[in-house]
Amino acid sequence: MANKNLNAAKTAKKDEFYTQLTDIERELQHYWPHFRDKVVLCNCDDPYESNFFKYFALRFNQLGLKKLICTCYNGSPVQGNELLLRFEPWDDDDEIKKKAYKVEITEVKDLNGDGAVDLSDVRYLLQNDKNVLSTLQTGDFRDPECVELLKQADIVVTNPPFSLFREYIGQLVEYEKKFLIIGHQNALKYKEIFPLIKNNEVWLGYGFKGGAAHFTSPYEDKATAGDHREGMIRVSGVNWFTNLEIPKRHEKLDLVCRYSKEEYPTYNNYDAIDVKSTSEIPFDYPGLIGVPITFLDKYNPEQFELIGNTSDTDWLREAGVGTMGQETINNLRKQGNKAHVTANMNSLYIIKDGKVSLPYARIIIRNKHPKAL
Repeated sequence: MANKNLNAAKTAKKDEFYTQLTDIERELQHYWPHFRDKVVLCNCDDPYESNFFKYFALRFNQLGLKKLICTCYNGSPVQGNELLLRFEPWDDDDEIKKKAYKVEITEVKDLNGDGAVDLSDVRYLLQNDKNVLSTLQTGDFRDPECVELLKQADIVVTNPPFSLFREYIGQLVEYEKKFLIIGHQNALKYKEIFPLIKNNEVWLGYGFKGGAAHFTSPYEDKATAGDHREGMIRVSGVNWFTNLEIPKRHEKLDLVCRYSKEEYPTYNNYDAIDVKSTSEIPFDYPGLIGVPITFLDKYNPEQFELIGNTSDTDWLREAGVGTMGQETINNLRKQGNKAHVTANMNSLYIIKDGKVSLPYARIIIRNKHPKAL
């Protein structure tokens, strides 16, 4: 149901998902050395709402930041629910909602003399022109004035719009920016994203606890009672995407399973074996292996080679993956799910005991160092 909510939001271009501070803190603790003397841009983050702004503003000195830039776009249905800040020159909340603006912070000191640096200090700095708050035309990350801000940045950290993820990450790559952003695991299959993973230009961060996250959001949540949180929406399969170097991407996956023909069937239309979960990858198989996309969370480029992505029809054609014959299609339809058959006519399939099986989307990999039997 969480994925249904996410897909519906994408279809309706509803992109108001606000990340919890605890989730930001849990992930960002692994990246602190990257931020010293850097300009950080949060270009989808209203300081009134964004915990990304709160995180970097409060840790400005600890991280040794050179500058923090946050931008927002016009209007928001949850404005003011998170940080409850008020910035000059606007005192009226309704007026704020109509504005796209940027905040640039270059100095954070304990100016109110309470012995701690907190958001009241940031507010004081802004009100006294120590830092800058100014309006933008749209606040859209694609707008020329926002692109100019991007050019200034060393690292971009944010939760970009779900519906614009392809375009957003494409812009970061085009301008050769370091980044740490949130996206859904389905993006790993995109033909615009998978090549970046394959070429070691992008990888996954440490991730959300349990592979799911609760976001502050104005949308209805369909999560079960045990997962439901009032005023929030639960989304499974979310990840941190980054090109910042971290130890995690070099951790070796411990393989304990041995290959056998009985347990690892070969696809009928492609010379590779099918593996149902990352934990079942055989340590001794030298050929091609089809694994779920969740494997990419454990992907180590020194241990495995990425070959292809079965969600990419161009790759399927180039790899010589055969299409299903009419007899196979008829058998699948007799087994039930006609819509599933139609949507997967060019997918990898397995015939076993007279029945046709269609695995979900697969990443094709090769173990670089298979152990001998």
